[in-house]
Amino acid sequence: MDKKICVIILFVFFTAHLYAQDGVNSATSYSSAEDLWRIFLENPDSESSADLLITLGIIGKGNRGIIENLNNYLIGRNLLYKSGFNADYSLVSACILAIMELGDSSSYHALFSAYCAGYPEIIASEAYGALDVIPGNLHQYLLNALWNNPPEEKLAAFRAGINSSRLGVSERGQLAELALEQALASAEDNIDLNVMRYAAVLTLTQLRWTRANALAIRHYYRVQSDFLNDVVSKDRFIEAIACLGAVGNSQAALVLGLQLGLINARMLNAGSFDPEITLAIVRSLGQIGDNAAFDHLLYVSNLSYPDYIKAAAREAIENLKWVR
Repeated sequence: MDKKICVIILFVFFTAHLYAQDGVNSATSYSSAEDLWRIFLENPDSESSADLLITLGIIGKGNRGIIENLNNYLIGRNLLYKSGFNADYSLVSACILAIMELGDSSSYHALFSAYCAGYPEIIASEAYGALDVIPGNLHQYLLNALWNNPPEEKLAAFRAGINSSRLGVSERGQLAELALEQALASAEDNIDLNVMRYAAVLTLTQLRWTRANALAIRHYYRVQSDFLNDVVSKDRFIEAIACLGAVGNSQAALVLGLQLGLINARMLNAGSFDPEITLAIVRSLGQIGDNAAFDHLLYVSNLSYPDYIKAAAREAIENLKWVR
């Protein structure tokens, strides 16, 4: 009998056998899985190869050998694809589905490498979806990737964690904090780290993650320097100011208060100021609520700022906290 026909018959037999029972005998399942894996290796490019992989995911649960084989197979496909070789997307997709069915956290690395390999979006989404549903400590895996992986994979780990449906606010805050720390610690001007830094700042602002106060100050000074040297846009500087307002403490208030003092002095002497930056600083000082900013905010009313900035300064003063 033709070998391809044998493969198809075996696939149909094992699938029917699986669904005809309420459960599958462990020893039989292991033996069947190993037989199917052997057949797959002998016919890796046959029309039924994808079906064999999917079936392995169904009957191979708990079989460490099958789990490792599928993980290694996917990692190998990913490495080849990243090296410039063409990929059989149907096999990659089937392997991802099989790994998801197996549901073992040892597959995190294989799935994450597929997520980062540069596959078409639909394959990358399948890899991410499997990564996000397999039980295990995904949070710790992504933290480790942020610590140890190259820049492009740090960015991928950050995005995977921030967009995860299973990670809570605290876990996402920790990931964003570490992402900002890693980006600031790098001496190289790397586009992936820069993208991650700005995205982490937006996440920390949204979460009001106060543990990142010191990092937010460092980011503010770096962006301020880049803005003054026309390296980044004003929007980036305003985002850094907003982050200080959302996560900052008295140290952040001191930084912004000094900046408002400089703006007030320039306004007094030259009548010039940037409305957007000034408003952002005033609002952030109000968010922090540290009374050390009182004099700088009060002085705003004595200068010829527009009414909306004076109103924002009055509102910020009302939000200041005073020790009783």
